[in-house]
Amino acid sequence: MKAVSLPEIKKELNRLSTSQIQELCLRLARFKKDNKELISYLLFESHNETNYIETIKCYIDEEFEIINTSSFFYIRKSVRKILRNLKKYSRYSQKKETEVEILLHFCIKLKNFKPDIKQSNQLKNMYNRQILLCKKIIETLHHDLQYDYNLILTNLKFI
Repeated sequence: MKAVSLPEIKKELNRLSTSQIQELCLRLARFKKDNKELISYLLFESHNETNYIETIKCYIDEEFEIINTSSFFYIRKSVRKILRNLKKYSRYSQKKETEVEILLHFCIKLKNFKPDIKQSNQLKNMYNRQILLCKKIIETLHHDLQYDYNLILTNLKFI
């Protein structure tokens, strides 16, 4: 089955009634977890972005607490999982400020993580890539925000 283009979907949605659109949204939410998370964000959290950011920061803190530190293999695996989820959550928001704040918090937690990530080249590279990504996103923001975020970023030098 071939997917239809977005303009065609938009035209078809304009023809549907409110109850039919509601039924489609509920069906989408049941179909896949990502769809349900996106709908939850749009309905309940998009109006309060600061609360959404704090929720994600708490998620990061909790996930870093439960990382199995017995080997760097498990640490890398867990950190990749956290990062994958962060990318997904920042896509829901589609705001660069949110993405920067989340990534900066992630980098702070990773830098302060024990055992030290300097002992693993993969973790160092992951950390450095996120720092570069933060720099790249910060350059697109308003000058006042750039200044604030660059102050935080100066404390997170490359490893």
